[in-house]
Amino acid sequence: MARQTAIPAMLMRGGTSKGPFFRASDLPEATPQRDAVLLAAMGSPDKRQIDGVGGAHPLTSKAGIVGPSERPGIDLEFLFAQLQPLKDTVDTTPNCGNMLAAVVPFALEMGLVQARGETSTYRVLTLNTGMAADITVQTPGTEIEYAGDCRIDGVPGTAAPVQINFLDTAGSVCNGLLPTGQVCDRITVESEAFAPFTLDVTCIDNGMPLVIFRAEDVGRTGYETAEALNADTELKQRIEALRLQIALRMGLGDVSAKNYPKMTLVAAPRHGGAITTRSFIPHVCHDAIGVLAAVTVGTACVLKGSVCEGLAVLPEGAEKNLSVEHPSGEFTVSLALDADDPQKVLKAALLRTARALMRGDVLVPAAVLADQA
Repeated sequence: MARQTAIPAMLMRGGTSKGPFFRASDLPEATPQRDAVLLAAMGSPDKRQIDGVGGAHPLTSKAGIVGPSERPGIDLEFLFAQLQPLKDTVDTTPNCGNMLAAVVPFALEMGLVQARGETSTYRVLTLNTGMAADITVQTPGTEIEYAGDCRIDGVPGTAAPVQINFLDTAGSVCNGLLPTGQVCDRITVESEAFAPFTLDVTCIDNGMPLVIFRAEDVGRTGYETAEALNADTELKQRIEALRLQIALRMGLGDVSAKNYPKMTLVAAPRHGGAITTRSFIPHVCHDAIGVLAAVTVGTACVLKGSVCEGLAVLPEGAEKNLSVEHPSGEFTVSLALDADDPQKVLKAALLRTARALMRGDVLVPAAVLADQA
């Protein structure tokens, strides 16, 4: 019997995240076996993920599973897997817009789809939530192009753009854009660890379930570094208590073992953008902000009565390009709302970049699959 099992894979960067991508046909169909392989491949649970290819951080403890689709109008199906360095969990509930940016490049590299001209557009269904997106990449000479002049904060240098146009993102995990039925909710947070406190929050899901609140309402400026916030134990305790309580109002139940909803502090912009953010995913402050989190924050900015009102600086026009500021720069999203129904999102689009980093086989101990048989 082989001492290790070789599974074809590519290490891909998608936006500001990275992780191994697999063809769906190369992984076990049964969820327990598939998850065991992913945990072994990433080296979880272990703080350094030293026995796997994980990057010892939630942003680099991700995996993508891609396959061709037989559904009408869909080219590719994508399953995103969020792992954690210190946990033995594989969460396939949320979306990840950054990893989504690497789906089409991976599919072209692995021959799952063929180029369609100088640029190629494919419709990708994210199986986690049923969200579809049209993704356009550069394919001169029928090959994926990675070089270009598109720059995104959080990634050094420039690269070819990956244009993502999300389709019907509202209520990706929750029951709608505003899962509590309100643009703004007032909640009193209680815990044995601290005195009760009351604040206003906007619970919203336009691709990613978020709980948005003003930094000043938890005694912070919103301009702290990610490192400072990650070291702020008292703040993180309060945020987690808020998360657990408000998730019940959002219809999400017990989220103590889940990676959502994400928690987002907002403040007035400082660098010419629309809003300043500090995003927790959900217990670690993001060095930037997730793709779908940026889309969702941007949506909250244009909703009257949200906690962003009075802080956000909005451009004129029905279609708005909103610069969402974050610890390492900014993230611009393009949003259009229905004039007759301001809670209906007509367009949510953005640019990302991606690159193939390594290809070959991920090796997992043969016992991993034997134990799951």
